[in-house]
Amino acid sequence: MDELSNAFAFPESAEDPDLDIAAIFKADDTPAEPLPPIGEPEPQTKAIETDVPAAEEISPAAPQETNPTEAETIVDSSETAQSVPKKAQARKNPAAAAQAEQDIFSAFNSDNAAPLPPVLEKAPKEKTQVSLFDRPPVFSYGGHKDKIEDTSQTFEELRIAKADDFPELEDGKTVSWRVKYGEVSKYIDKPKEKTIASVKEEIEKSKQFLDAIKKGKVKEPDCLVIPSVTAKSKGIADYKGVFPTVEAARESDKLICLLPAKDGRIYEMRKTEMGEFIVPKHNVVDFSEVRAGFAPALPLIPRELMGQIISFFRCFIKEGAEYEALAYIYWDRQEEEFTVFVPKQTISKASVHADMWGNTLPDDRYLLYADVHSHNSMAAKFSPVDDKDERATRLYVVVGKLDRFFPQITARVSCGGTYMEIDPGLVMEGIGEKFPPEWLGRVTRESALDSWFPSYLDLQTRGILQ
Repeated sequence: MDELSNAFAFPESAEDPDLDIAAIFKADDTPAEPLPPIGEPEPQTKAIETDVPAAEEISPAAPQETNPTEAETIVDSSETAQSVPKKAQARKNPAAAAQAEQDIFSAFNSDNAAPLPPVLEKAPKEKTQVSLFDRPPVFSYGGHKDKIEDTSQTFEELRIAKADDFPELEDGKTVSWRVKYGEVSKYIDKPKEKTIASVKEEIEKSKQFLDAIKKGKVKEPDCLVIPSVTAKSKGIADYKGVFPTVEAARESDKLICLLPAKDGRIYEMRKTEMGEFIVPKHNVVDFSEVRAGFAPALPLIPRELMGQIISFFRCFIKEGAEYEALAYIYWDRQEEEFTVFVPKQTISKASVHADMWGNTLPDDRYLLYADVHSHNSMAAKFSPVDDKDERATRLYVVVGKLDRFFPQITARVSCGGTYMEIDPGLVMEGIGEKFPPEWLGRVTRESALDSWFPSYLDLQTRGILQ
């Protein structure tokens, strides 16, 4: 009993008649369960008897409150509620345990066993970057770009294919081709023979192109196939350029350079292997046609307003006195209408001197649109004195022959000190009035008059038909 006394802290329990030592230590053939170490909590299976039904027959017990120590013990011992009863049953029936293990093994090896999920193979990575030399060339024209899939076609075949979308490419004689690939530009001399692929490959093998790629000047350049309409009066070919100075022309990559000169002429520079040529250009067909003129952005000056100004001028040619006078026509930005302002002035028969210092309307609201001055009974012609004074960019009007019933009116514009006369009807309403359209129905036209007889549309446009 000394060993028992050392194992239990209560040696007097051995003398208790109700204590069955054999039952505790399982004196039968089955080996006894080892005791837990002293000081550790008892396992949850201590209270479970050996004769326990199978795990599948145990119904879940109602939840009970447990202290934190017990809860941790239950959670950590995942086999407590099921594996221990199975182990107890296996000890009582070893054959059944062996059969259970055989059933588990058969479940994974029988023909009826559920197949294991297939192992997913990694999808091959897509090729995210195309080699520079494998990238297709790009058709570039008028701001439009499109990949050229069939590079075996010639430049002429490409022109025909694109002519439906760009009618200006229909005439092959007026179209030239250029391939720009990185820093290399190549002009196509035989568009009907050379294919796009051959030219692209030729550039890719050139030293200039390979050096630029190696030096990293251009990372991923596009191979641009560019058509140009060269034999037209509008537009400039890509190998030509317009430059303000000779220095700028020399620094450019253009072969032909057009230079406006101080003498008002256009010069042409050509850069060749032989040297630099500069000659006057006599027939400049590369520029678009330009006509001098004035396109007013404001309405016509009302005839009533001009009538008031003419009446004011006529006041200074009565009773033998003839003097010039001046009036300004302003555009009122706020009210969007014209208004007349007469500045303080000193007048004589041949001149008028206006005091402009603080003698104008405020610029933030009013726009000085036209200077109108009179030449009394003289002709309405601008004098050298007028040329000297009227240099600002605006409209100028002179009114003469004021002694007649219908005065004479001449108008011109100054553009940076350069003058050009214009039709007064371009900027002001006429002196005629509108008339009823039935008047025209009373007039019979002869064949000889058909060429000049006014139409309804023409009269409406001129504003003289009601």
